[in-house]
Amino acid sequence: MESLPIISMAGLSSEQPAERQATANELGRACRDIGFFYLVDHGIPDSVFEALFEDAAAFFSLPSDRKEALSIKRSPHNRGYVAIQDEKLNPVSGADSKEAFNIGHDLPADHPDVLNNKPFCGVNYWPDLPGWRERTLDYYHRCLNVARTLHRGFALDMGAAEDFFESRLIEPIATLRMLRYPAAQGDPRRADGAAGTHTDYGNVTLLKTDGVPGLEVRTKDGQWIDAPSFPGAFVCNIGDCLMRWSNDLYQSTPHRVRTPKAERYSVAFFMEADPDAMVDPRDLFPDQEPHYPPVSCSDYLAQRLNATYDFRAEPRQANH
Repeated sequence: MESLPIISMAGLSSEQPAERQATANELGRACRDIGFFYLVDHGIPDSVFEALFEDAAAFFSLPSDRKEALSIKRSPHNRGYVAIQDEKLNPVSGADSKEAFNIGHDLPADHPDVLNNKPFCGVNYWPDLPGWRERTLDYYHRCLNVARTLHRGFALDMGAAEDFFESRLIEPIATLRMLRYPAAQGDPRRADGAAGTHTDYGNVTLLKTDGVPGLEVRTKDGQWIDAPSFPGAFVCNIGDCLMRWSNDLYQSTPHRVRTPKAERYSVAFFMEADPDAMVDPRDLFPDQEPHYPPVSCSDYLAQRLNATYDFRAEPRQANH
């Protein structure tokens, strides 16, 4: 059985350019070979993860009416609660047996981007739980810092200026998603009953789980391997947007979550670029024939989400 590579993030913060380059090269190998890796030495203490999972459990244990009051169906900006079977990551297989809650860049209701209905710049929906918003936003910003550092490594590995992505990650579309997978729900014949076989949509994903198994990754030869969690590490993977940007140098790898035997929690941080950032392979590889046309990050993400949720295809009045 293959296993995912383990990468220490510490080298990307070194004062020595050679150390940063060496870590970037290691990161790049993982992104080219399988598109998944474990990330350690990221600087987020275990106590923060422990509090995060306690907060996730507190939210998902709320009565259904309190969760539905924060429904993602009210938001054109991908914020809020997703009920079980509301999402189809693999539409061919059917609906997923999981529930989720999405948080994005936290903007006040009177922010110009909110008032102008700029894509993916809406307000967050918050449950009425003491300290929940503050702790969740703290984790959000910690992940944002980790993801920005990883992008410096991506740029170095691809031979670009180390700060290539910085101007494109000023106020990025980044989504923190809490997930709960009930035990033994859904069609037991589905190998991906909890979360359908899919590739992620953005640049890079930082995942933490509660240790209950279920995540599987498909290798290049078509074999499915387990991706178990271990303390202190993120499970990271490349998304389709960065694969486009890298002109297919990096791999966005299919993965799935099998229906767990025990209740399972995970928290994913999906890092995209700024809404107006143009994803154009020619910016990184001007001498190559581009495999994809330029597209704004917000347009690309909207296309993918529209195919995932039935409600996004339904005509409705936008609710900020």
